[in-house]
Amino acid sequence: MYFSDNVADMGILDRIPRCMGTQHPDNVNTPFFAQNSELGGEDEVQEAYYAFSHLGCDEQMWDCEGKEFDNYVVKKLLTRYESYFSENKLGKDVFLTLRVPNPSVERAEAKILLETLESIPRSFDAANLFYGDETPPIFEVILPMAGSAQDVDRIYRYYRDFVVGKQHQKLGKGDISIAEWIGGFKPETINVIPLFEEMEQLLRADEITEAYMKGKSQEYQRVFLAHSDPAMNYGMTSAVLLNLVALDRLDRMSARVGVPICPILGVGSAPFRGNLRPDTVGRISGSYPSVYTFSIQSAFKYDYHPEEVTAAIDLLRKRKIKAAVRVDEKRCIEIIQKVTKCYQSQIAKLAPLVNQVANFIPSRRKRKMHVGLFGYSRNVDGISLPRAIKFCAALYSIGLPPELLGLAALNRDDYAYIKQIYPEFEEDLLDALRYLNPKGVKVAAQLGVELGDIPFEGKVSRSHRDVTSHILSGLDQNNTEAILGDVLRAGSIRHFLG
Repeated sequence: MYFSDNVADMGILDRIPRCMGTQHPDNVNTPFFAQNSELGGEDEVQEAYYAFSHLGCDEQMWDCEGKEFDNYVVKKLLTRYESYFSENKLGKDVFLTLRVPNPSVERAEAKILLETLESIPRSFDAANLFYGDETPPIFEVILPMAGSAQDVDRIYRYYRDFVVGKQHQKLGKGDISIAEWIGGFKPETINVIPLFEEMEQLLRADEITEAYMKGKSQEYQRVFLAHSDPAMNYGMTSAVLLNLVALDRLDRMSARVGVPICPILGVGSAPFRGNLRPDTVGRISGSYPSVYTFSIQSAFKYDYHPEEVTAAIDLLRKRKIKAAVRVDEKRCIEIIQKVTKCYQSQIAKLAPLVNQVANFIPSRRKRKMHVGLFGYSRNVDGISLPRAIKFCAALYSIGLPPELLGLAALNRDDYAYIKQIYPEFEEDLLDALRYLNPKGVKVAAQLGVELGDIPFEGKVSRSHRDVTSHILSGLDQNNTEAILGDVLRAGSIRHFLG
């Protein structure tokens, strides 16, 4: 029996959030409380409250990279929604978790990290005045693109030694300390959650996490695994297998070191980005039994009826955590390597078309997402592409579901093994095939992209096929006004933008 099977006996589960609302802009519909179609800072404060109070999320990720960071989000939540937060304590019943910039990668955003960490004690003071106790409203941060244990440890040590540690310094010879002058700094330490997004780091997630944990006394350690960026970089099939390998390794490491590892999985509504929707929570969460926390992104929240959303979130919060799926790592990596090679070759041919269509995909947040493998200086063979949501939306808008890319590398034995460890694989592809347009396939073939044979057929959405045919005609005729409206119509049929 692995350690994850015994976590419930230790009471740790009660402290780990199950549904993390995020700010990923994959929604078609604008939420009722937004001032316009692009959510800004004040909208996002209200969004956090809405996710907690109306939808039932027990955690909200607050993104501090790629936009102006609101240092006063805790104070705003507590003062604007006093009644709710009086009964639902921030930091105990519901949680706010900051995603900070990674200075090792995002040099232009590096100093925002310091401002963000400095805001944590101030948020503590605001909550202390509100609640009259010392429950920290923020005590965890997420580090994206974590490449090493040192990357993660630097955040932990900077906060402990420089943000909090400076309170003991004297202001001058014989003078008072900073703490005596302006008050103490709490919490004394924070938990740092590594977010793994690239193949090498996902396959080393257990090793990196274990090295970071060394020498620290922890009740548990959360680890964040991305799905969208691995899918964007290596194909959907590779992303699924990378996550399964990482979860298996993390589970085994947890058993070995005797500390619960509590994975977070970042999934969106598009099958390419995880296929987590209100109507799929049972099968998708069942595919990843050791995952504690699933991301609840914007399409999940705003492109379905609120009653469907709250019921689905309730199911996720009540699910039982089990041991990870056991995989044949060698077999998985062999499949990943050949799918990735095929996928990246196809993407190289499709890139100009994707970038053309992406210009018509509307923005849903007043921000830029952090850059990934294809969009950063570490791109592949000089290929530059939009971020995952616009990438997905662009391909869906021409009737070419991105889930199908890379599948030409698979044989029947590969399909059989993938379905053995991920039984929902065929259903995910069937969900994607609903939005296939033969005209989009023909355009891809003209660019040298052959999708290969898929060993099953699904039902096609005629309405989506008609809209995407109209988009393809608009591209031929350079009818930009028609394309913009059709992109949203197609997204409404799918219940996600990208």
